[in-house]
Amino acid sequence: MCFDSHRGKKLVTLAFILAFSFCLQGAANIAALAAEQSAFYQDKVVRIVVGAAPGGGFDVYARAIARHWGKHIPGHPRLLVENQAGAATLLAAKNAFRANPDGLTIGNFIADIALGRLLKQPGVDFDFQKFQWIGVPVKDNIVCALTKASGVASIEAWKTSKTPVKLGGTGRLVITDNAALVLKHVIGLPVHLVSGYAGTAPIRLAAESGELAGGCWQWESIKPTWRAGLQSGDVNIIVQMTSQPLTDLPKVPLALNLVNNDEARKLITAAVQTTPPITRVYAVPPGTPKDRVNILQASFMETMKDPEFLADAKKSNLEIDPTSGEDAGKAINSLFQLEPNLVAKMKSVLLGD
Repeated sequence: MCFDSHRGKKLVTLAFILAFSFCLQGAANIAALAAEQSAFYQDKVVRIVVGAAPGGGFDVYARAIARHWGKHIPGHPRLLVENQAGAATLLAAKNAFRANPDGLTIGNFIADIALGRLLKQPGVDFDFQKFQWIGVPVKDNIVCALTKASGVASIEAWKTSKTPVKLGGTGRLVITDNAALVLKHVIGLPVHLVSGYAGTAPIRLAAESGELAGGCWQWESIKPTWRAGLQSGDVNIIVQMTSQPLTDLPKVPLALNLVNNDEARKLITAAVQTTPPITRVYAVPPGTPKDRVNILQASFMETMKDPEFLADAKKSNLEIDPTSGEDAGKAINSLFQLEPNLVAKMKSVLLGD
């Protein structure tokens, strides 16, 4: 059989032309998509609905992110922070869930709402897992901070306190309350939980006025917002609800080391260590067009690497250790795979008090 070299060259040339045409078409499609995306966000305003009061950790992070996020979104929209405090960020989550799914409303609320859905908490009447997750700026770690005026300066002093230590909370199945109830019912410390505060900023103010002894929430929030108290010694970190000691707090005891049985350790892990790494989650409503979700996810992660944003965050003493929207979704879904007996025990601890 003879090979027709002339015909072969024609076929190769034709294949090359076709391939080149496909490349050009692909590039044209990408350019057209980029132009369409840019046109959509051009001159638009994107709302970040923050479920906490001004001045708290959620608010400080959201405002720092909003100052830089827009330049990474095609069309460079303006981003505005809108505080909708209420029901421990549940109000903001509901409003974001039901907002127009056009990519112009981003909710920022606590991932602990997933626990509410898991444990069938009244009020969590929407499918939290259907949110489309954009990202998380920092992996949080829960610690308990008490004022010097409370008279409790160590875990030993807390154990022997003759009166319950008043801790502030923002609502059931929120980490502030979860941590306090775990300390009380799983570890056995004398605790009086005073719940219903609008955010961690009001808890901090109540502790400074003597209304509370303190509270348990994210070290990544306490460090920048209660910096003056920590530096002066008027505020002490008494216990860490983490799996390992934090670099900043090498001598502060771990809650895990205050119990001596596996069930207690599993409860601590499930109740106060599963959601903190994704606590400050950003999300858009179900039904938001996938291309806009992709834009917001990619631009969020680009913002987390932006040197100007990082310098701004450092100036505000904000830690940045981001989690992608995809990984945040996986973590939330993992809660719904816990053993039924552990879920029942957790419900008893967190909702039975």
